[in-house]
Amino acid sequence: MGIKRNKIYAAMIGLLAAVAPTSAWANKNAEVSRSLEIYSTLLRELDMFYVDSFSVEKTVETGIDAMLNKIDPYTMYIPEREMEDLKFMTTGVYAGVGSVISQRDSLVIIQEVYEDSPSHKYGLKAGDILVSVDGENVVGSTTSDVSKKLRGVAGTPVKVVVKRGEAQREITLNIVRDNITVSSLPIAKNIGNNVGYILLTGFTTGTADLFKTELKKLKQSGINSLIIDLRSNPGGILSEAVDIVGCFVEKGTKVVYTKSKVKEWDETFSTTKDPVDLDIPIVVMVNSESASAAEIVSGALQDLDRAVIMGERTFGKGLVQTSRNLPFGGSLKLTISKYHIPSGRCIQAIDYARTRENGKKFVIPDSLTHEFTTKNGRIVKDGCGVMPDTVYSGDSVPAPIVYHLYSKNIIFDYCTKWADSHPTIPAVADFVFTDWQDFKDFVVKKDFSYKTEKEKLFDALVERAKKDSTYEAAKPQYDALQMALFRCQDEELDKNKSEIIQLISTDLAQRYYYQKGAAEESLKYCKETKTAVGILRDRKAYNAILTNVKSSKK
Repeated sequence: MGIKRNKIYAAMIGLLAAVAPTSAWANKNAEVSRSLEIYSTLLRELDMFYVDSFSVEKTVETGIDAMLNKIDPYTMYIPEREMEDLKFMTTGVYAGVGSVISQRDSLVIIQEVYEDSPSHKYGLKAGDILVSVDGENVVGSTTSDVSKKLRGVAGTPVKVVVKRGEAQREITLNIVRDNITVSSLPIAKNIGNNVGYILLTGFTTGTADLFKTELKKLKQSGINSLIIDLRSNPGGILSEAVDIVGCFVEKGTKVVYTKSKVKEWDETFSTTKDPVDLDIPIVVMVNSESASAAEIVSGALQDLDRAVIMGERTFGKGLVQTSRNLPFGGSLKLTISKYHIPSGRCIQAIDYARTRENGKKFVIPDSLTHEFTTKNGRIVKDGCGVMPDTVYSGDSVPAPIVYHLYSKNIIFDYCTKWADSHPTIPAVADFVFTDWQDFKDFVVKKDFSYKTEKEKLFDALVERAKKDSTYEAAKPQYDALQMALFRCQDEELDKNKSEIIQLISTDLAQRYYYQKGAAEESLKYCKETKTAVGILRDRKAYNAILTNVKSSKK
């Protein structure tokens, strides 16, 4: 059988044992042992007698993934080779070159470079096409394969060959890997009117300490109110969320508690440090992609009537995961409990037990939710994420032409070309993109395939006309009409100029000033942030939201 296969069997047995801890359910010992024996015997029979060779390791992992996918989306097996990814998820730290890569057909492209990373220091740029890594051709490779080649032990070299610019000039870079820390707090800024703004993109190790440091700096700058932006924040470490709430409530305040099947695992999390500011008015911005720890912060501040929550109903992830060590360096990321915020509600929106029974995702209906009350007596509900106090559905859906320019990488490719001929730009606060006609010319040159509704109707008309004998005679008129419709596309571009320029400017700000620059540029256009500022400036309305005991979340 071989040492490797024996290790695989042992890892598989260890995982199954972790999923069903027999010490807690003694009556299931026989069932678990029987299942393990069946699985192990089946695998050995396959390995010895199946007509074709196959990878035992991949087969086991496929079976494990299929089993765990039936539980919930968050319980998963992480083999030893992927443990670095788990470390990055929890700490925001990994060793490599410090860039984001993306796939486009057979090419892998540098999508973003992190500030002060080896990629930054040694000259990689967004838009670079990767040709080879350490002498190995990567054209045709996946982003996963290339990522593994770029990552490595800090201090080790990696030779990267890229093609850059419209001329596709080949550049060789000898990069020394380093430990990369991706900040979960890209920007903290006084945005005027003495309003502070803090953007959080996750909750990794150290996020709360960084948040507290930046909050104190903002207070020194003179802010008297605060916006916390948790939009599209997927969450992270629970204790970091608790410490952030602790910046605004009394020491010893209960923020969240967990309930597990194993009672010994039940925990209560209260604030343990002195607050930074007990009185500063706060608006927390959330949307449908705000989840987990982001919902702990927004939900706890809502339950304690310490902030106005603004935006969309949040995702509704009220489950807590922990890691369990497995044989041979692997790990089980396991859902062990549900969390409840100060009012007592659990915001979990999907019942995975019923989902497993019915085979369809069971979203908890309003009829099965329960009412709870905030500190001031406002009604809130469980089972539906965090419902905002002030609903704001976000900026409007982009026009079709804007969507296609973005999704087909026309804007990204234009910014690559533009940046290649502009070594620097002014500070983000002073930067204004003015090369609109140059962008439109680029769109024409790229043979942009987007068609307006009028053009689609015209194409259908032409196809039908070609079946008629009169088409050739009328062709000049059809061609003239087609040119007129082409001008309609130009008009569509001009009609959506401001939205397109916003995307171009944000992309360029990220290339020159990295994550912070992109966040700062986006603030110039964010209508939701402006609405939040309006709420904070109207203190009477702000206080009324937090004290309206008749308010009910629907």
